[in-house]
Amino acid sequence: MASCSKQPYWEVPDVNNGVATITGISTATSAGISTLDDNFTVNVTLPNAKAGDVMTVELLKQQIPSTGGTSTQLLPLAGTQQSITVAPDLTASVTYTKAQAQMVNPGDNVYVSWAGKTESASMTVTLTAATSISTPEYNGKAVSVIRGAGTANLDISVKPKSGPYTGMVVVQKKNGFNDPWVSVGSFPANSKVSVSGDDFAVGKDTMYYNFIATSGSNTDNVTVTVVDNDPYFFLKKSGTMSIGSTDGVNLLKNGAVKATDANAILAVDAGTLLLHGGVNWATGGKSISFVASTLADYATNSPTSAMATYMAGTPTATADPSVGDGVYVFKIVNGPNPTDIYYGILKITSIVPNMSVSYEYRIGNTYAQLSSIQ
Repeated sequence: MASCSKQPYWEVPDVNNGVATITGISTATSAGISTLDDNFTVNVTLPNAKAGDVMTVELLKQQIPSTGGTSTQLLPLAGTQQSITVAPDLTASVTYTKAQAQMVNPGDNVYVSWAGKTESASMTVTLTAATSISTPEYNGKAVSVIRGAGTANLDISVKPKSGPYTGMVVVQKKNGFNDPWVSVGSFPANSKVSVSGDDFAVGKDTMYYNFIATSGSNTDNVTVTVVDNDPYFFLKKSGTMSIGSTDGVNLLKNGAVKATDANAILAVDAGTLLLHGGVNWATGGKSISFVASTLADYATNSPTSAMATYMAGTPTATADPSVGDGVYVFKIVNGPNPTDIYYGILKITSIVPNMSVSYEYRIGNTYAQLSSIQ
């Protein structure tokens, strides 16, 4: 067998019995670059190269050729070619600035090419946003911003690739696209900004928040939009209370229990099928009371409307499921604190005389109640 090329085969190391060592493949890694970083570094391991080899490194980017054309091609960026020498441990590194890579917006990327006589490597590096803002959250759970529901939070996260962010984040807001920005304050990275539906002006359901993080000459400017919603009951539940078995229910969990259970917030009487608080629950100031309402009020699913109905009516300790529309606004007092008060609206869906009452109800109109209503 003959070859017209000259190869240094004698430099291939061998091991026992003349079996040649099989080297690995090249690898390229980078921590990347964010919008708050000045540069990025690419590190390569070149197992088939030799110490002292010179590698040609350059950046390539999708662009329209300067010689003409209408479609983009992966072409070298002018002024980015470098000569890098392979170290004794067969590694090498190269660093480029964001300007050299022509990176401006998150998602911009370049292709880093390494080429030598005996080895090559490559990788794509993409510019990422250093600043991210969560959707509105309460106790770590995503929520809608609702008037009267309480205060939620927007979580701020600033994570440059070069290391921890130690600056502050300036926050502004405006309640309308054409309104002027007003200052909310300066916040550390990885902190929270409060947002409440009650902060929105009447008739304005959109708030814009602007977050500005700065590192050296780099600035992140992130704007998020928060939409306010009219109040509504978060949860809808249903079930059946049956005489002699599950004739009670824990309305906070929609858990079927005996009417005599200490958690029977609502119970039904045999014979009359009257609804009332469970005898062993309604103690120590605990109570449930009712005001008759309408099917239209139930369908509206509005805590504001339901509570107005309750306030305008005369609360009673019992509710007759067979009277009127079979709809009642109820108020639960489950303890001595204001947070122990719950409003809801109950609709009777069917009655089997002397046997059972089936129901459906809506409950929960504040974020805080989501931790106790299941």
